[in-house]
Amino acid sequence: MNIFDKGFAPSEAVIRYLDGDYVVLRPGRFVRCAITDKTIPLDELSYWNVDRQEAYADANAAYEAYVRYGLG
Repeated sequence: MNIFDKGFAPSEAVIRYLDGDYVVLRPGRFVRCAITDKTIPLDELSYWNVDRQEAYADANAAYEAYVRYGLG
């Protein structure tokens, strides 16, 4: 089965966020933003927090997380 087959449902990946990189623990097409709950395609993932192990959709969401939770 590939992504062009009927019935293919994109799945959420499980990621371990590292400093400047990440490791895919369970393959998938996207992750969810911890602030907005928007889906983020893995090839567009640019913002995350290593300590909280959260992904963010954009710089505004990352800033909102910073304001909400502080540095750690």
